[in-house]
Amino acid sequence: MKKRWLGLAMAVMMAASLAGCSSQTEETEAPAETEAAAETEAAEEETEAAAEETEAAAEEGEEAAAESPFAGQTLIMATNAEFPPYEYHEGNDIIGIDVDIARAICAEMGAELEITDIAFDSIIPEVQSDKADFAAAGMTVTEDRQTQVDFSDTYATGVQSVIVTEDSEIQTIDDLAGKLIGVQQGTTGDIYSSDDFGDENVQRFSKGADAVQALASGKIDAVIIDNKPAQVFVSENEGLKLLDTAYAEEEYAIAVKKGNTELLDAINASIASLKESGELDEIVAKYIVAE
Repeated sequence: MKKRWLGLAMAVMMAASLAGCSSQTEETEAPAETEAAAETEAAEEETEAAAEETEAAAEEGEEAAAESPFAGQTLIMATNAEFPPYEYHEGNDIIGIDVDIARAICAEMGAELEITDIAFDSIIPEVQSDKADFAAAGMTVTEDRQTQVDFSDTYATGVQSVIVTEDSEIQTIDDLAGKLIGVQQGTTGDIYSSDDFGDENVQRFSKGADAVQALASGKIDAVIIDNKPAQVFVSENEGLKLLDTAYAEEEYAIAVKKGNTELLDAINASIASLKESGELDEIVAKYIVAE
């Protein structure tokens, strides 16, 4: 009988012990499960908040575009599509950095973009005569141009470079003295080189590509042009190279008719927005790969 009671007692104790272990396991696992659920819920809330923020920003942008005085209008951009990667032809289309930036600016204002491709030295007269609303053509801000048109805030920085043949005796900028230099007519390369080396030593071409071909065929000694198209021309023409030293540094901006403050203010606001959002950098990176 004692053995029977002893057995029952031991059974009760074992059951209590197992119950205790089970309770401890549940107590141990429960906090971990709760913590995981909390983390998941927090992540979902963050995702939802981010989506709401993006949606709000989009709605705000749409509202701003709708309130723009240029909403629903078509704005004409004058350019010279011979300046890769800023503007150039691809089939029947004109593409490039300036084109994408202009489209983004017009989108910010709720407007459509129309492009007119003309000679570079005709761009400012086109804007002055209201045949174009604005100009974007890798155009540098200069004192002379500022007397003719108003410029937006800077959206890119350019460098004027010198292209020579690989066997050229021209090694530095100073070596250009007395040499025949090819430039695209009306560009800052034309303006600067005429001032520095004399008008008689500068040969003007309607297109930068024509100047490069003249250099490749030995008709001129060097070409002065923006660094980005210069890199493209050198890569596409064997036997040419760039001087290590930059010829000049300059800032690019959009030109509007003098006194057109409404359009100028709208363009500046759009440029600021594109810079803040990072879209401006994305457009440049699309066409210019960092080396």
